[in-house]
Amino acid sequence: MRLLVLSIVLSLLCREAKLVLGDIGTATSYRPPYIPTGCFGNQQDQFPPGNLFVAVSEGLWDNGAACGRRYRLRCLSGHKKPCKGGATVDVKVVDLCRRSPCPSTIAMSTDAFATISRSPSTKINVEYIQI
Repeated sequence: MRLLVLSIVLSLLCREAKLVLGDIGTATSYRPPYIPTGCFGNQQDQFPPGNLFVAVSEGLWDNGAACGRRYRLRCLSGHKKPCKGGATVDVKVVDLCRRSPCPSTIAMSTDAFATISRSPSTKINVEYIQI
């Protein structure tokens, strides 16, 4: 009987819990002008297709070593449930966050942010993993 109850409880928890495999942080969107960037200056070809790129906070910047790194981000939560289901977006680091202190762990281009969030002007909680 105990095993049956434990099995039911675990089943319910697994349905409700979201498995997180990467690091947890926050994300906001930022608007143009996007150049010059801290990584590649005025080069237009630095931006990946679909303008799916980010600027990162000092913690991820790593004295510029973050330039060109790719991350997969997934929206976890935010004010008024902004997440688009389990959508993920793959982005490229092109800049250091321009505001100091940075308002989030990752500042996403408007196109990248719109891929995972319905609300362009809110801060969201994200999972991110380097790919």
